[in-house]
Amino acid sequence: MPVEAGRIEDGRRQMGEGSPRKLIVTGGAGFIGSAYIRKVIAETDWQVVNLDKLTYAASPEALAGIEKSGRYRLAMLDICDRSGVDALLAAERPDAIVHLAAETHVDRSIDGAAGFIETNIAGTFTLLEAARRYRDGLPTDRRDAFRFHHVSTDEVFGSLGESGAFSETSPYAPNSPYSASKAASDHLVRAWHHTYGLPVVTSNCSNNYGPYQFPEKLIPLTIARAAQGQTLPVYGDGRNVRDWLHVEDHVEALLAVLEKGRVGETYNIGGNAESPNLDLVTTICALLDRLLPEAPHRPHADLIRFVPDRPGHDRRYAMDAAKIARELGWRPRHTLTSGLEETVRWYLDHRAWWEAILDHKYDTARLGLGAKAKTA
Repeated sequence: MPVEAGRIEDGRRQMGEGSPRKLIVTGGAGFIGSAYIRKVIAETDWQVVNLDKLTYAASPEALAGIEKSGRYRLAMLDICDRSGVDALLAAERPDAIVHLAAETHVDRSIDGAAGFIETNIAGTFTLLEAARRYRDGLPTDRRDAFRFHHVSTDEVFGSLGESGAFSETSPYAPNSPYSASKAASDHLVRAWHHTYGLPVVTSNCSNNYGPYQFPEKLIPLTIARAAQGQTLPVYGDGRNVRDWLHVEDHVEALLAVLEKGRVGETYNIGGNAESPNLDLVTTICALLDRLLPEAPHRPHADLIRFVPDRPGHDRRYAMDAAKIARELGWRPRHTLTSGLEETVRWYLDHRAWWEAILDHKYDTARLGLGAKAKTA
């Protein structure tokens, strides 16, 4: 059952000696968050509380049946609600917080930055302050063991040239309202560690893909539009390059960072799978040609249309994930070839899920041209 701010019984489920560890995951009904919770419940003994506002991009269906584990519950709450967050921490007494809640779509940030500033910056500040206050009241052993894991993006580093890769020491150079808001949140997390001693770890990941991704993002948008015979918009010349990371690989890395990461450190998580956007869309079209041999829209690549580029569109991202491989033993298991086919098959097998979203939440209209830019 959702937890409403102000109605939590103070001290409920207090952790005692030998009790299972408890984890609060913010944004746990989102794409990455839900995959993370599924992984945690399936492979660890953690109890999980999902702190989620349930915005337009939330997918409760991605967590269907997980409450049967007896180790999961949803707390429907806004991370900007300080009194609600304080009450939740007091009631649940977590051993760690994994912070995934964020507004994430670059195009939406271009059209309306205010929500990104509020959630990604102010919301992170609220969580840090609440976590600091909560941790200060813990017994010494639990205080020392507490962790705050902040999950961020490669976009904070800006745009690369034709060679090289981002490392954990790359300078920050965000170019969109979204990436600027995430860069600010990264800096807040660092400051709360160095100033107040909050035991934090930070991870920056490359572009994720996989099941249950909201269809505003490139891969699910391409699959959905192509399956319905709609045109496939490709920004600019289509040569913008991204490093693609399967969400299952990402959440395995996140678990490694939480369990084994060094306090105060940052870890880059990448898929070692660079691809220009046009090549990616063309590959998806070829997969659909093979998997939908009776489709009237074959060849699906004929649906591709070049459209005006996104303002400030970063040219290339690539991640050097040597540190997490060396220190924590993590490497991606999926190749882009295997991961894409698995993902396309999943979306074809779950048409009812994304068709309901297109019918009621998102009509796939182009966003991010700046024509409807809003001020705070």
